Amino acid sequence: MFEFGRDLRKLFEKARESEDLGWLELIGADLVEAEARRETTDAGRVSCPRPFSSWNRAAALWREHARRTGRRSSLDRARAAASDAMRQATTPDQRVTASICAAETHLLQFDLFGGPDALTAALSDLKSLAAEKPATRAALVAVSARLTARRARLSAEPSVLLDATALLDAALHAARSLSPQGADELRLDRASLALEGGVMRRDGRLLDQAGRDLRVLVESASPEYRPLTRARALALAGAGLLALARLAENAAAAEQGMALFEAAADQFTPDHSPLDWVAVQLVRSDRLPLDQLAMAEQLSTEPGLILGALARGEHLEAKLRLAEAVSDVAAVSGLEAALRRRLSASAPVKPVDWAADQIGMARLALAKARLTGSHPRAVGLMLAEAIETARECGAPALMEQAVLAMPESVRL
Repeated sequence: MFEFGRDLRKLFEKARESEDLGWLELIGADLVEAEARRETTDAGRVSCPRPFSSWNRAAALWREHARRTGRRSSLDRARAAASDAMRQATTPDQRVTASICAAETHLLQFDLFGGPDALTAALSDLKSLAAEKPATRAALVAVSARLTARRARLSAEPSVLLDATALLDAALHAARSLSPQGADELRLDRASLALEGGVMRRDGRLLDQAGRDLRVLVESASPEYRPLTRARALALAGAGLLALARLAENAAAAEQGMALFEAAADQFTPDHSPLDWVAVQLVRSDRLPLDQLAMAEQLSTEPGLILGALARGEHLEAKLRLAEAVSDVAAVSGLEAALRRRLSASAPVKPVDWAADQIGMARLALAKARLTGSHPRAVGLMLAEAIETARECGAPALMEQAVLAMPESVRL
């Protein structure tokens, strides 16, 4: 037993020194944070033997923590570590690597909080770069393709989406020189973009491509070693199947899609990756008890976090359904009063949160109107402003939430 324990510790120490950060999927968010702090401290020591590599690694660890928790402070630390890596760079390839590191931080900021300015900053990081080593060139092509994919989503133009998919294809062809995690990120992005384009254009070729990518990810990502990659692939496959089921009005396909989300939820616990857990729960929000929706909201309270805004909206919607089921006007009024207090708070509100609160106020007004027989006022305006704000923030999921809340009589 003691030898076994020592062997495990040695294996963990060896993994810490590896360039492959896939082992992070085996530890929870708190331990990821501890590793990021340790690496940051080591990188800052005068005696650090490889300061550039250490700062680069610290940035990657802080990004992973931010991705799982949504903390802005972790994003800030990742950005600072990337800046320190740039200061320590001594070769052209190291300077390119540090720029890629900074761009990846901006991409994550956009994924978590929206804001097209983050994509503009990422573009600035990558401008006029030329890498020498094959691995660095592959990483540069990969992050450029991922950036283009996000800009294509904002445009919502089918031709732009197709062009972005082609760039992701080219990046995947060079993926042999990437880390396994880098290749997985690319494949997930290509599958996501192909699904979006396939559903939009009713294009079977793109849908087949997405299915192949997701199958590769699910089959290669062992639940014992890569639970988060597996869960993200299963969740994306579930989202695609649900979208197709809605188009075809196929209840059996919808149930299969939900089963994939159930499988994704089984891969990890909430403390392992809070935001991954929240994302899976939100798809099943109409089937969840209030306490689980409350937990999803509590795990995503960072101001301006898109997933947090969505969680707050789904929690409110569930409480409204319960209140309406028993014709409890007082409960609806209480929810409205709480939201008004939030809106009147002196602290500045992030645009994403403001849009979510406008959707909430519209839902409350519509629920009260249904219960009292009154006519809701300014609901169309509230939701139209929420849609426009969500669009400007680059938050299509929030925009969709506002569109779905719009009454048929005033739907845009």
